[in-house]
Amino acid sequence: MFEDLFLRKKPIPEKLLDYGFSENLTYETPILNGDFRLRIQITPEGAVDTDLTEVETGEPYTLYKTSAAGSFVGEVRGAIETVLADVAERCWEPSVFRFPQVERLARHAREAHGDRLEFLWPKFPDNAILRRQDTEKWYAVVMTVSGRKIGLDTDAILEIVDLRMDPTRREELLTREHYYPGWHMNKKSWYTLVLDGRVPDEELFRRVAESYELAKA
Repeated sequence: MFEDLFLRKKPIPEKLLDYGFSENLTYETPILNGDFRLRIQITPEGAVDTDLTEVETGEPYTLYKTSAAGSFVGEVRGAIETVLADVAERCWEPSVFRFPQVERLARHAREAHGDRLEFLWPKFPDNAILRRQDTEKWYAVVMTVSGRKIGLDTDAILEIVDLRMDPTRREELLTREHYYPGWHMNKKSWYTLVLDGRVPDEELFRRVAESYELAKA
């Protein structure tokens, strides 16, 4: 019923805990002047479930989950939606990518550098950047492009990352399998990897670390 609030998003566990969720990702709060108690449960898969209890009777109130109409049930749904919208705003982040390696890259950036993907372009919601917090320079650009745009003989839609490189290493890097000239960036100082797992995570993260250092100055 409230799925659209969390569409193409994923929860951020540490922010859920800061918000007041328990370790098992459960949160309770009174609504409608304390007449009801709302319980929110986040599943391991990131799905959101709600239960509502009438405080005076201790009985569950389930009409809001049905097709029932009326001003009161509408008020209940509105109160629940207000809470869920706030949770979604504060504790969820965009999740627009299909390839699991993109999520692993994003998690690595958070854990290694405290950085999160930034979605800067409303017209291109599946493009994002990672930048250093001290210099504010970009060190990774994640994009969704056709394979042909990076020189592959396919129209398949791919998720890629552009990373910085030392221009003196350009020939060395671009002779490697699955390494391509930087898409939509300066090809002298950026190169492209496809985030489909062909470049192993360990190697990818090593390249991200190199790019991060190059964004230092």
